[in-house]
Amino acid sequence: MSSAASSGETIDGDARAWVSTLGRIAVAVITVIAITVAMAYLMLPVVALVTYQPVHDLISNIGSPVAVDAIKVSLRTNLIAFVLMIGFGTPFAYVLARRRFGGRSVVITLVELPLVMPPAVAGVALLVAFGPDGLLGGTLSTLGIPTPVFREGAVVMAILFVASPFYLRGAIAAFEALDQTLLDVAGTLGAGPLRRMLRVAVPLAGGGLGAAASLAFARGIGEFGATILFAGSFQGTTQTLPLAVYFEFSADNIDAAVAIGVLLLALSAAILLTAKLLPRLWTSSTSTSPSAGAPSISTPR
Repeated sequence: MSSAASSGETIDGDARAWVSTLGRIAVAVITVIAITVAMAYLMLPVVALVTYQPVHDLISNIGSPVAVDAIKVSLRTNLIAFVLMIGFGTPFAYVLARRRFGGRSVVITLVELPLVMPPAVAGVALLVAFGPDGLLGGTLSTLGIPTPVFREGAVVMAILFVASPFYLRGAIAAFEALDQTLLDVAGTLGAGPLRRMLRVAVPLAGGGLGAAASLAFARGIGEFGATILFAGSFQGTTQTLPLAVYFEFSADNIDAAVAIGVLLLALSAAILLTAKLLPRLWTSSTSTSPSAGAPSISTPR
């Protein structure tokens, strides 16, 4: 009897082992299929875009007057918006990250609101705020001050509105991650609030700030909806690269639209790679520096 029972238990154990093995194989197969399908779906449009036309045609279309003007407008407006975003956004994010005050959550929520706002709604909002008949634009028009609508300044404003929340959100997280002790020590050495931010907080949070700035810049380069509604699409003035893609596509010039799309794709990939590598490179450089990543604060004499 005991021998028969032992034999039955052995058979049951072998069966369970086989079932477990088959289950693992099934899970592995399903996982591979899911990954393959997902990657094929995500990569197929990218491959189709890059291989749509020969390289010499691609280069020729990127050098077209529409594309060249769009490149100039995009770089000029995004650089201006980037400087304003860093200049005003960094201290704003630092205050939101390091200070606790009533209504702070409401302020952060309002700052993040453009992240979830549809771009077309953002464009309409800017138009009814700063347009000739808008909330502030109407007053400017009454005073004889020209409104920024359909000018290059409107492109900068649209980029700032939709892209700056990406920087602010990342900058707040970077500043919140800092060790308060380092800031307190800098204070005991005579550094004021502004100097603590510039000499201690910003260098220590540099990796996170750089990544946030990269993502914000990428969002600004790809901005479309708010720009076309608030600034229009005028070649050489307000027509950025995404608007140029739409312009060429509407004109049934698919080759030129694809060429500009490839340029935007390459630029976006470079920015994404920078955003991923910058925090690691920054951490590595600060960890190997003589001060171990903590900037020195000289005591006042």
